[in-house]
Amino acid sequence: MKPKILIIDDEHTIRMLLENFLSKNYEVVTKEDGDKALEWLEGNLPDLIICDIQMPNMDGYEFLKALRQRGFTKHTPVLMLSANGERSEDRVKCYQYGAQDFLPKPFSPVELKEVIKKNIYPIHYAVKW
Repeated sequence: MKPKILIIDDEHTIRMLLENFLSKNYEVVTKEDGDKALEWLEGNLPDLIICDIQMPNMDGYEFLKALRQRGFTKHTPVLMLSANGERSEDRVKCYQYGAQDFLPKPFSPVELKEVIKKNIYPIHYAVKW
């Protein structure tokens, strides 16, 4: 069974790009905003969540706060993506709200792959060093 990744981004192109890139090794589910993602999470538990910060309805920060307040998703690893990746305060805010990692857009596919492996298989990944 493939690990499950939830991708949350309001840009259709980014969702499809990530889904195509990751679907060979992971089961990928996409949602266009935080509200729809939280609704989906009512009956599902992914192994990792990749979330954009700037979205309508519920931005990435609000999503992270809501996610961490729920018992069954409290420890789900979250990777945040942002077009404002060079702003240290954005990265710090993500970490303060409970994100494990942060990648600026545009991101390197190779780096994305490694960050995903690090978060889904933290112990097994370290053993390969």
